[in-house]
Amino acid sequence: MVAYENVLETYGAMSVKSAEMVEAAQHGDWERLIALEKDCSALVTALKPIDKPGPRPDAGYVKRKVAFIRKVLADDAEIRRHAEPWMTRLQAYLGSARQEQRLLHAYEGGRAG
Repeated sequence: MVAYENVLETYGAMSVKSAEMVEAAQHGDWERLIALEKDCSALVTALKPIDKPGPRPDAGYVKRKVAFIRKVLADDAEIRRHAEPWMTRLQAYLGSARQEQRLLHAYEGGRAG
């Protein structure tokens, strides 16, 4: 039998974590965001073995589950909205650092010869 209450509790916990992740992203607290993402990932892992098809759930259960999923997806979009510009800047910085490293290596290699 599917433990419907356990499933809803886990989705509810994911919803709380995703809201905390939004807050961290809004404040640019990337370390906290990463830690919260790990917590959320653990909840997903815990959910997999218990959220399986079983006897037909009642409409209230389905409505609550769908609401949790929609909220987590909306939070994910909001997190991405804040994180993507940061990721773009980080990628540009890392690309610039690699280019600088290649130039330095080429310069030092030219001096050795």
